[in-house]
Amino acid sequence: MTSLKITALNFSNAQLKKMLIDYTLLTLFIPTFALVSSTPGMCMTLALTLGMTIGIKRTFWMMWGELAGVALVSILSVIGVAGFMLKYPQLFEVVKYLGGAYLAYLGVQLWRSKGKMAINLDAKQPAAISNYQLMIQGFITAVANPKGWAFMLSLLPPFINPELPLRSQLIVLVIIILLTEFIFLTLYASGGRTLQLLLVNPNNVRLVNRLSGTLMIAVGIWLAIG
Repeated sequence: MTSLKITALNFSNAQLKKMLIDYTLLTLFIPTFALVSSTPGMCMTLALTLGMTIGIKRTFWMMWGELAGVALVSILSVIGVAGFMLKYPQLFEVVKYLGGAYLAYLGVQLWRSKGKMAINLDAKQPAAISNYQLMIQGFITAVANPKGWAFMLSLLPPFINPELPLRSQLIVLVIIILLTEFIFLTLYASGGRTLQLLLVNPNNVRLVNRLSGTLMIAVGIWLAIG
């Protein structure tokens, strides 16, 4: 009986090692990141503004740069987080709490319609900007986006199974991240002109910011205590 249990355990471990990713964690990651990506941060607000001012076709150039930046941030975050998890688990706990606190702070700023992440449609993008400049602007916005770094550093670790190869998990997660970001960037850009009519009233802008801020605070609390 004991030998059968050992054999079954070895078989399950072998099966686990053959997996590319933990599908249970994957089913939780997809809706979680979709919620994160849907919040109107700097990249989404940029897509919204460009969609209203230069049209969705040219906004795609900004999206390619933004997606390249998001991929870079994701990869660097996962590699760095994996090192923390293996060498300094206590330091990782500190990073998690600080990340949760930071997200809650951003949520409060959003709720007050303040800070860089709050929707503000006063600034207009000049239509004469080149496609290359749009790509660079998208890339810099993604890399310099504190929301992106905070979310990647805080959200990715719970969805990484240390018993599975990191490379395969990273590839799958980055693909999902890029597809999700692209979908919401496209939605924000294509809905730009419609939202422009809705957000003419400052009260509507404030309402959107407060809803987004509430979601951000909730995610920050979840990260800190999860």
